[in-house]
Amino acid sequence: MSTNKNTGKPVDDLSGVETTGHEWDGIKELNNPLPRWWLWTFYGCIVWALVYTIFFPAWPMLSSATTGVLGYSSRADLTKTMSEVQVGNQAVVSKIAELPVADILADPELNRFASAAGESAFKVNCTQCHGTGAAGGPGYPNLNDDSWIWGGTIDAIYTTIAHGVRSPTDPDTRYNIMPNFGADELLDAASINTLAEYVASLSGLEGGVNTPEGAQLFSDNCAACHGEGGIGVTDVGGPNLTDALWLYEGSLASIKSQIEKPRHGVMQAWSEKLDDSTIKELAVYVHGLGGGE
Repeated sequence: MSTNKNTGKPVDDLSGVETTGHEWDGIKELNNPLPRWWLWTFYGCIVWALVYTIFFPAWPMLSSATTGVLGYSSRADLTKTMSEVQVGNQAVVSKIAELPVADILADPELNRFASAAGESAFKVNCTQCHGTGAAGGPGYPNLNDDSWIWGGTIDAIYTTIAHGVRSPTDPDTRYNIMPNFGADELLDAASINTLAEYVASLSGLEGGVNTPEGAQLFSDNCAACHGEGGIGVTDVGGPNLTDALWLYEGSLASIKSQIEKPRHGVMQAWSEKLDDSTIKELAVYVHGLGGGE
């Protein structure tokens, strides 16, 4: 290995590059400085970072952070932007508040605005029970189909949202109660079994049996709410028993359980929490999911 006469440092014979003088297990480190353009770019980034921390919020403190000489705040900027959006939308929101919900549905522009706003409100207030896609679950209705317990017109949906179902705090709530045919001994076990088999037969469920005795029991005890033939009566919240859609499990055992001691869901009256415009927007959104009448 030769030596650089000017610097006195050893030079690698193969590459002709000076070494740093460092050696590990016979391996010597070549002295290859970084390109000048790279170094100046790196130094420029450091200077830029220091300037940035002076002008913009950057350094964390015990209870806050440095505000920067420009006083910029992304939160304040967002608040200002949202305020401007609200001011711009105020005319449309005011119109929605003034009009009946059916008129909002009939106006294409208002319909689009209300549906978009209703979707946002649905995600915040309704997905906990009806799911993110409004498909529901056991005890929580699917809002995408065309089976409605209390009616699927825009006005009916609005009323259901505003006043709830069996809400203990709203005197105008949707309200019905199915008798405890078994628990209160209104029907004996044999009659409940016959009635359950008849109800199961209406939608073709396994174990369903259509008998004259079952039809008579249904007519005497169930038709007032569920309608003749079990097609449902939305005026009193009587579900349709002839389709394949069930609020609870669609099986013979579940039908028997519901006849013996029925389950009754509760939906809060949203008029106690949301303003009327938001309720109208929710109604428009739910109606537009695909099953609205």
